Amino acid sequence: MVTVVEEVDHLPIYDLDPKLEEFKDHFNYRIKRYLDQKCLIEKHEGGLEEFSKGYLKFGINTVDGATIYREWAPAAQEAQLIGEFNNWNGAKHKMEKDKFGIWSIKISHVNGKPAIPHNSKVKFRFRHGGGAWVDRIPAWIRYATFDASKFGAPYDGVHWDPPACERYVFKHPRPPKPDAPRIYEAHVGMSGEEPEVSTYREFADNVLPRIRANNYNTVQLMAIMEHSYYASFGYHVTNFFAVSSRSGTPEDLKYLVDKAHSLGLRVLMDVVHSHASNNVTDGLNGYDVGQNTHESYFHTGDRGYHKLWDSRLFNYANWEVLRFLLSNLRYWMDEFMFDGFRFDGVTSMLYHHHGINKGFTGNYKEYFSLDTDVDAIVYMMLANHLMHKLLPEATIVAEDVSGMPVLCRPVDEGGVGFDFRLAMAIPDRWIDYLKNKEDRKWSMSEIVQTLTNRRYTEKCIAYAESHDQSIVGDKTIAFLLMDKEMYTGMSDLQPASPTINRGIALQKMIHFITMALGGDGYLNFMGNEFGHPEWIDFPREGNNWSYDKCRRQWSLVDTDHLRYKYMNAFDQAMNALEEEFSFLSSSKQIVSDMNEKDKVIVFERGDLVFVFNFHPNKTYKGYKVGCDLPGKYRVALDSDALVFGGHGRVGHDVDHFTSPEGMPGVPETNFNNRPNSFKVLSPPRTCVAYYRVDEDHEELRRGGAVASGKIVTEYIDVEATSGETISGGWKGSEKDDCGKKGMKFVFRSSDEDCK
Repeated sequence: MVTVVEEVDHLPIYDLDPKLEEFKDHFNYRIKRYLDQKCLIEKHEGGLEEFSKGYLKFGINTVDGATIYREWAPAAQEAQLIGEFNNWNGAKHKMEKDKFGIWSIKISHVNGKPAIPHNSKVKFRFRHGGGAWVDRIPAWIRYATFDASKFGAPYDGVHWDPPACERYVFKHPRPPKPDAPRIYEAHVGMSGEEPEVSTYREFADNVLPRIRANNYNTVQLMAIMEHSYYASFGYHVTNFFAVSSRSGTPEDLKYLVDKAHSLGLRVLMDVVHSHASNNVTDGLNGYDVGQNTHESYFHTGDRGYHKLWDSRLFNYANWEVLRFLLSNLRYWMDEFMFDGFRFDGVTSMLYHHHGINKGFTGNYKEYFSLDTDVDAIVYMMLANHLMHKLLPEATIVAEDVSGMPVLCRPVDEGGVGFDFRLAMAIPDRWIDYLKNKEDRKWSMSEIVQTLTNRRYTEKCIAYAESHDQSIVGDKTIAFLLMDKEMYTGMSDLQPASPTINRGIALQKMIHFITMALGGDGYLNFMGNEFGHPEWIDFPREGNNWSYDKCRRQWSLVDTDHLRYKYMNAFDQAMNALEEEFSFLSSSKQIVSDMNEKDKVIVFERGDLVFVFNFHPNKTYKGYKVGCDLPGKYRVALDSDALVFGGHGRVGHDVDHFTSPEGMPGVPETNFNNRPNSFKVLSPPRTCVAYYRVDEDHEELRRGGAVASGKIVTEYIDVEATSGETISGGWKGSEKDDCGKKGMKFVFRSSDEDCK
């Protein structure tokens, strides 16, 4: 390795957190490893940007009137390219090997046409050291299919190179990066109501409009990379460059992304670089034929196997592994216009122990020691540097449960370079409370501690539940709250039972306080916005290959007399409130009250004051609430409003005037350390957000969703390519594909003439 002569004695991360300086040797080592690797790539490959164009060199590509195929397989002794184009006989298509273990072949076009036709099946055949010949799917294949009529049929690699007239051409630019992502996590295959696998185009036409109508600004797509085992939820990837063929073709996926962009939605992809499927027949593991680790994608022995996931682990120090993974990111970003990624299984990558049977207490020695996998960290630093260089507005999220410091600080500061990490402790807290604690025993301080326990200057995505909380063996939050009564008690034509009343109220409160206090962004899994019942169970032998629990029952929220519409309406409103007031991106977050007796939490986030009353039955009249600025406050969002399935107990036209508390500038004389206060009505199991009225104009800012209690609903039914948007009481010609009929919340000026 070439040593980069550059001192890194004082990294900016030490200024952010002086305690990190104790581990200076560790940071110096890993930053120098990163710089050395980057320097080598620049010297031998022309830089990271060129290095990451591997998909234009490896796999099957058309160059100057010929088809060129390259594959890294240093353990192979002989190799051939076979497929439908040569009747699976590779005798005339033998490949040559260079000193780096890269096999290649050049096949001239026939009569001006590629020798390997578009959409034809291909495989890489090679003889390994044991003397046996094996057939494998090309590692860089862009499409792979199987015969669905045959149970357990193996996959075939498919050469995907459609003629220009069949290629999808993107029509819409990427939407700008929002200050705070409001992410809708979705699985395309299970996104339809019918018990079958849904397609990319069905998702684009039927589900994206729902996401847009609910005021999310980002879609996160799971299970895009090809995975032979559907029930793996897409996390046991077999073909890293291939679009999952169950839901359509690469061109169909491009249509989906472009449609999302047309609606102003950014699209993130769930990328799995933490491990690979151990499937030998269909996947990358088929290239491991017993060679040493330097000639393999994976580590050998125990280090190359994840015992809990039953999968293979990459050797991130290998040159061709780096090329493969970095090019994989660029391929999805360049070819499909993804706006960023959620990296799965980052905890497993960060440590040699992979987090297995390991509890993290926050002691820094747990993060920076010989247990730290520096090879993997260097890869992630390279990946984050590359992605932000290619697309400065990229959003890169890490799924890490350990809480490693500086994971979400820029690479040039000494961090790993992610933009956000998932706040994974939050859903665990809610599940624990719902399963194990009576309502009266919920601790307000414990809830606040869980929601606010994150590192300063490192951003988090908060969520109450994702796909993880809904998989078989567990339940959605709504189903934990209401269970079997969801089958019989959700009709609005009959009075709600105490269980249903409690369930809908807490569903709204849990999700709203998670959004408002839990992080710098928010995530919701598909269907949970309206309280989807039951759980997720992919078709498998144990359920007789049923799709019944592997779908989304949209008819529940679309049926007007069912109460699911109330939870959905509140989800729309809280997203729109954030759009208007931008409280997630505000650095102002002050919790002024955690009253264990009253079961009340009061806090300020941005320009809003939030009051959460978790008490099962106590209404507080004239409840004093501390705030920063003096003036007049009104209701911005009220979970108890009738339109959200509440009881309408909070007055929305009431002006709440502040009173000064104590001596200015002397916090200990203030009320709950706040210089001002106002009094509110706080019914049980409700949450209300208050905004400060601009006294000069006496009107609410235009542009959001539900405010002053004057809830404006518009029923919309517009075409995908045309329509009118209603915003702030004004009609405009801006296109808005919201597709399905339903409530859409918009702010109107309190001046009814919209002056």
